[in-house]
Amino acid sequence: MLLTIIGMIGGFLLGEERNRSVSAPEPTPTRNLVDGPLCPEQTQKAGSLYGASGQLVEVLRVRTARKTVIWICQDRAGQLYYHANKGGTDAEWVENKTALFLAGVWQDGNGAYVATAVDGAVFSVDRQRLRITHADGREEIQKVVGE
Repeated sequence: MLLTIIGMIGGFLLGEERNRSVSAPEPTPTRNLVDGPLCPEQTQKAGSLYGASGQLVEVLRVRTARKTVIWICQDRAGQLYYHANKGGTDAEWVENKTALFLAGVWQDGNGAYVATAVDGAVFSVDRQRLRITHADGREEIQKVVGE
């Protein structure tokens, strides 16, 4: 009888632990699809390599004081992408040299678009500035200027 009670208590505790470790899936934020100009052809090609759904539409386009142009683009599934190129669309595009394409972009509570590169650098861009926080903690801020 004692072993039965111990077994029941053990089974109950294991079941409770399992219930605590199984978390509910996080809700996916709903995003309104934008209707705007298409992002550059180079961005369309990079997006297709990263599994973008359909054509990428421009959500944000800014130029920094260092003449880097940054596009935040959205696919038809509502996913956001970051693409930057030194010199803009007319300059040479070499991914991971003059250009950087990042998937998994999200919007923070202040309206900035945020993406993380494979080296851990975090890129945050809005209509006023580009903030790059390197993995070692160094921070670089580039002011956004008019076209």
